[in-house]
Amino acid sequence: MPRCFWCNEDPLYIAYHDHEWGVPLHDAQRLFELLLLEGFQAGLSWITVLKKRQRYREVLFGFDPQRLAQLTDAEIELLMQDAGIIRNRLKLKAARQNAQAWLRLDNPLALLWSFVGGVPLVNHFQDRSQVPAITPQAEAMSKALKKAGFTFVGPTICYAFMQASGMVMDHTSDCDSYARLAGTMPARIV
Repeated sequence: MPRCFWCNEDPLYIAYHDHEWGVPLHDAQRLFELLLLEGFQAGLSWITVLKKRQRYREVLFGFDPQRLAQLTDAEIELLMQDAGIIRNRLKLKAARQNAQAWLRLDNPLALLWSFVGGVPLVNHFQDRSQVPAITPQAEAMSKALKKAGFTFVGPTICYAFMQASGMVMDHTSDCDSYARLAGTMPARIV
């Protein structure tokens, strides 16, 4: 089955590509998890984070923002010893800070989806050279999240988050998932 250029032969990556990436996500808890994971990915490959996702779920309280917001410095130091996650103190502190910021938002689900007008943007890219790393919507999301107190939410991270959560459908037209998703989602075609 043809897949997007970035999907390698790892079965975990294939399952992620085929069943998660680009599928519209409207669950606030899962969006919060994905936003944090995208921050953990900064400077690394997504497959690295994907392979550690289950361990993150275990040690970060199922990505419960209430509990993560209370993460102590001592708990962060313990997490720095866990080889099952990316041991980066700044990213772990960002998870706590972002949980605190998330809890201050009135309606995080509505806020995040507002950058695409509430419905997915469906792109029609034929090859990877057309897929942008940053868009005006991602820049606006980044600016709003930073203003709300988030960190590790630059425009590149925000665009990757938008792609992964299905706010933007960027499967290229030669990918099998493109036809499956583009034909089923209520979308604004761009």
